Amino acid sequence: MTLLVEFFLSAMALRFIKSSPINNQSVDRRSRFFVQAKSGESNSASRQPWDLGRFAKTVTFFNPPPSLQQVLQNVFIDTPTSILRTLQGSTQKGPAPILPVTLLERETPTGTHAVAATACPDIIVEVPLQGIIMVTGATGGVGRRVVERLLSAGKHVRALVRDVEKARELLSGLKFASGGALELCAADLSQPKTLLPEYFKDVRGLVICSAVKVQPKEGDTPDRAKYMQGIKFYDPEIADNSPQAVELEGMRALLAAAGPHVGYVHGLSILKGDGSGLQQWGALDDVVMGGVSLSSIQSFRGHGESAEEAAMVFRGVVSTSNSGGFASVRSRNFDPALDLGAYHGLELRLKGDGQRYKLILRTDPGWDSIAYCYSFDTQAGSWQTLRIPFSEFFPVFRAKRLKDASGLDPTKLYSVQLMLSKFEYDGELNPNFSAGEFSLPITRIAAYLSQTDAPKVVHVSSAGVTRPNRPGVKLEEEPPAVRMNDMLGGILTFKLAGEDVLRSSGLPYAVVRPCALTEEPAGAPLLLDQGDTIKGKISREDVAELCCVLLSQPAALNCTFEIKSTIPFSQAWDGSLAGAGEPIVGRDWNKLLLGSALEPGVTGKTIDGVYQGKTPDDVENIAPV
Repeated sequence: MTLLVEFFLSAMALRFIKSSPINNQSVDRRSRFFVQAKSGESNSASRQPWDLGRFAKTVTFFNPPPSLQQVLQNVFIDTPTSILRTLQGSTQKGPAPILPVTLLERETPTGTHAVAATACPDIIVEVPLQGIIMVTGATGGVGRRVVERLLSAGKHVRALVRDVEKARELLSGLKFASGGALELCAADLSQPKTLLPEYFKDVRGLVICSAVKVQPKEGDTPDRAKYMQGIKFYDPEIADNSPQAVELEGMRALLAAAGPHVGYVHGLSILKGDGSGLQQWGALDDVVMGGVSLSSIQSFRGHGESAEEAAMVFRGVVSTSNSGGFASVRSRNFDPALDLGAYHGLELRLKGDGQRYKLILRTDPGWDSIAYCYSFDTQAGSWQTLRIPFSEFFPVFRAKRLKDASGLDPTKLYSVQLMLSKFEYDGELNPNFSAGEFSLPITRIAAYLSQTDAPKVVHVSSAGVTRPNRPGVKLEEEPPAVRMNDMLGGILTFKLAGEDVLRSSGLPYAVVRPCALTEEPAGAPLLLDQGDTIKGKISREDVAELCCVLLSQPAALNCTFEIKSTIPFSQAWDGSLAGAGEPIVGRDWNKLLLGSALEPGVTGKTIDGVYQGKTPDDVENIAPV
């Protein structure tokens, strides 16, 4: 075993020396001589003893040797499996969880379009949000219509479904405009382990149409016609899972997985002052090239902006002996890589010491690869907030700027590093550097959004969620779901709890509470309200269109509201009912939303026995992540 360790350390030493693994701040021998001559240092200065033990510790921290379990996994499982696949003629290394769907096309006089799977009006909504939009419950009545409208708007849609074959059958014939694409992901919200990280890569918007399945006790047709019609009452029951598992726990799991990709209003923390995640950070000093500089990063209470606030403190001693001159701390590679595509840049809150530091990002898991750097000056003794756009980071390889390299891709960030160095780039020296002791308290490193002016998460809930146990409610006058809430496993109670999870998530959202959903055509006159008091019905067509529109509506940001048609529940709507006006095609949703004067924070809940009505709740989407 000792021989294996010695062999490993020797190999890693050679790797460090050959590949200059100091995050692109090292220079070749000729460059070091040039820097020393320029700084007036003598090449014949006495050398200090090299700490081989610290070198070994650095190497093994960032490149740990394989564990016995990993060795056995590789020898007895991975390698035989790979050989078997090769013999079978398969090149696929694992399952393909994201399945692209080929949309069926047909020729029309005006060009090539897809065959529509539903008979919805030819309404094209504008959805300026860039990136992939995920839709959950995509095979349901509202969900599949949302998918259709997003495809018609030329959006890339990723549908989260439980039954891939059913989804392929239902969705493969949808209309799509240029740029439209559809992918299917097999997952069950009640089973968090099925929400694979790769499902959420590049997801920038989320429309949640999933819900616990309800069906008539007497049974239903294969296309669920009894449930879908929404007018005639059938005695209901929960079909599978439970409201708690889907509406509450499923929401928690979904937002935990999707949130970092969609983008938190208050940013995504990479490192906090309390030291959360600090065990994944380690020193990477010039000891890797023979130097003797020494640094660390630790969390200390009282080093923040108040006597009680904690801060991470990057501190140590930088020595230029042995041709060294830098100290740094770096994270181990994130696994999986961070997808920061929704964010504008990185924010640091720190107390400066007057020196110039470097922030270094890597989009490659390897050591000797291109890094992206930004140098920033600090103000001695002052707390300051630095916001560094990703566009300001420039590519560097072995301390030299790269003019022809591509820019930073924030969708695959593998590591973050802070450095104090004598060296800048291209042989230049740091103009604000002093050898010796240094200390840099930091309370936050986080990705930040440039602007949030519209919801990025739209959740389809239900009217009536706050009415069970509300003082003064007459159950006999309420819809069946309110009267039967307990019998249906607390379905509305858990829908409300799921809403609360979204409202406190830190994500920009809108919660839509439709009244009874029907299969009637779109275009009926609509009413939006808050406080959860209205009753009635609304077409799934209108709800689906609204969900897509909300992704670009500032008037609905962080709002919860109910919606219904003004057509009486007992009166059928066929799109041209006498006295109701002509069907509204190309509805001005912006005008409707602005005219409704929606207010953030209003939920209609009962708090401490008091119905809040249209008074905003006290806590609303304020917690940093």
